[in-house]
Amino acid sequence: MPAYATNMRFKFPILALILEAVTIVLYAVFVVYDTGDAHGGGHHADQNNTHPTTPMTLYPMFQDVHVMIFIGFGFLMTFLKRYGFSSVGVNLLLAAFGLQWGLLLQNIWHLHDGKIRVSIDRMINADFSTATVLISFGAVLGKTSPVQLLIMTLLEITIFCINEHVVVEILGVSDVGASMTIHAFGAYFGLSVARVLYRPGLRNGHDKDGSVYHSDLFAMIGTVFLWMFWPSFNSAIADPGDAQLRAVINTYFTLAACTLAAYATSSLVEKKGKLDMVHIQNATLAGGVAVGTCADMDIQPFGAMLIGTIAGIISTVGFKFLTPILASKLGIQDTCGVHNLHGMPGILGGLAGIVAAALNKKNGVSAAHQAGGLASSLGFALVGGLITGLIMKIPFLGQPPDQNCFDDSIFWEVPEEEEETEERLTHGDFSQNKAEA
Repeated sequence: MPAYATNMRFKFPILALILEAVTIVLYAVFVVYDTGDAHGGGHHADQNNTHPTTPMTLYPMFQDVHVMIFIGFGFLMTFLKRYGFSSVGVNLLLAAFGLQWGLLLQNIWHLHDGKIRVSIDRMINADFSTATVLISFGAVLGKTSPVQLLIMTLLEITIFCINEHVVVEILGVSDVGASMTIHAFGAYFGLSVARVLYRPGLRNGHDKDGSVYHSDLFAMIGTVFLWMFWPSFNSAIADPGDAQLRAVINTYFTLAACTLAAYATSSLVEKKGKLDMVHIQNATLAGGVAVGTCADMDIQPFGAMLIGTIAGIISTVGFKFLTPILASKLGIQDTCGVHNLHGMPGILGGLAGIVAAALNKKNGVSAAHQAGGLASSLGFALVGGLITGLIMKIPFLGQPPDQNCFDDSIFWEVPEEEEETEERLTHGDFSQNKAEA
């Protein structure tokens, strides 16, 4: 039995404040406002060459992406019955640190006179970099401490920025909605970490690893926000004009088709044809992931719908049949099923991009380079996740013991009343408490 040191009284504040202090010093040295006389870089330099008409043109898109990161991802993970504080709260913590760190590392390759110039598109890209961490967070949800997760954020964004530079700048890959660089990368990085942090004690499940009626309802808030704003996510950094419009239209139709496919498949694979809320919360979004790479390409609305339909089917089938196999055969305990929402649809997106490039759906895009981008993203994710997982496994970092997994009370002050009710329900000791009263 490993020694668990879950008291965070000093280690968490010290780590968080050191990370913030280092970040502030680096910002003091490198970061200034973008005055508009130099531009470029960020998530896709090749798509950022056209300077927006005003510095604030992209602000509505930025707000949409921001809502996805903080409300969409946060609430999507609130399905666990006793882990809502951590889902929304730690999501906020990781994203707040991640966007600061991401902005630095993404733009270290694009210094102008030794400075990083902050503009709205670079803030969007910084938000994108945090999305990778929040996807990985879903794979280890309920089984990690905030200290471990801050370390993961630091390392994952660093590795993400290296891979992104290789894929976009060196290979010249087109991945406007980041199916490969964010979704596939974040999912397989998280799965790799989850494999290293495997817990034999959770092999037969955990009584708190499940939902209740209202927690599933909360998770649907995240789903609906993500669903509504996904066209902005996939189009925010596309070339202004026709390419951006195509990205919005393609994502809009992909999500609609994906939703019908997910509902249909859910009813098909469940006993008595009932719908499963887990499928609806997640698989309805898989189309947004899968169309990302070719969102700005000339694939026509029917092509987007086809991608969405396939994504909705494979994601739902993954939740029903593949997740249990990953857990039992490969020792990958994927709490949120990120493999089904981000992993497989991310690979599907990469493959769709290869096909679209081969069919000349976007000028200057090579199918071979697209394939290289997918391979690079998967390679960096799996190796990076392995190394990060080994570091996170250090006992000092406060990994919760098996019996305290999926429970807020180990790292949060939880309202007493709810705790007592939960205790009574668990132990069935209503009469005893009544007698004491």
